[in-house]
Amino acid sequence: MLDCVLYKDVMCFSATASFVAGGVLSATGGVLLARTRRNQDLPLASIPLLFGVQQIIEGIVWISFSSPAVNAVAAYAYTLFSHVLWPIFVPLSLLLVEINPARKKLLKAFLLVGTAIGLYLLYLIQTNTIDAQIMNCSIAYPFPIPYPFSTTAFYLVVICGSCFVSSHKTLRILGIAILISFAIATWFYTQTFISVWCFFAAILSIIIYWHFSKNRKV
Repeated sequence: MLDCVLYKDVMCFSATASFVAGGVLSATGGVLLARTRRNQDLPLASIPLLFGVQQIIEGIVWISFSSPAVNAVAAYAYTLFSHVLWPIFVPLSLLLVEINPARKKLLKAFLLVGTAIGLYLLYLIQTNTIDAQIMNCSIAYPFPIPYPFSTTAFYLVVICGSCFVSSHKTLRILGIAILISFAIATWFYTQTFISVWCFFAAILSIIIYWHFSKNRKV
């Protein structure tokens, strides 16, 4: 137990970390949305806020293990963000801000694949029990996924590929950062990489604020 406490303090995976990250990201996202002038920018600008909500939900998962009903609801809500929302919302938000016609076509393809992945994972979530578990001082949300390697590969390609296709340099940098964080989460936190990767991605979503500030859209 002492090792877990020390490990958690070093790596910052805890209810406190989730609530703090959620609060900061929600506030940042709220400011960004308030300052966003164009309707097509709103989905992209809302990503930090959505990550903030997701991190707050995970904070609830952390503190609700003694209340199974609350924990179950929070775990399902979290997986809807991590497994269903992001593979659809990321390519959609990047498509809406893209101005290059050729890149738009590629982003539409990513959106189509992302939508298929999101709906497939939604079906699996609805037909299985999500039993959140603390493992290695982070949280796992296990449920059976047929062909997990292929599903994860397509998921990663949709998220990072959409960023790489963007004509905006800051969004390509975001894609590189997300890819690196995926590698770290997969290598060091195999059983809980979804939770850890989402935590890293949530922090990295601050780059979106930089993107809008750099382009003087906020």
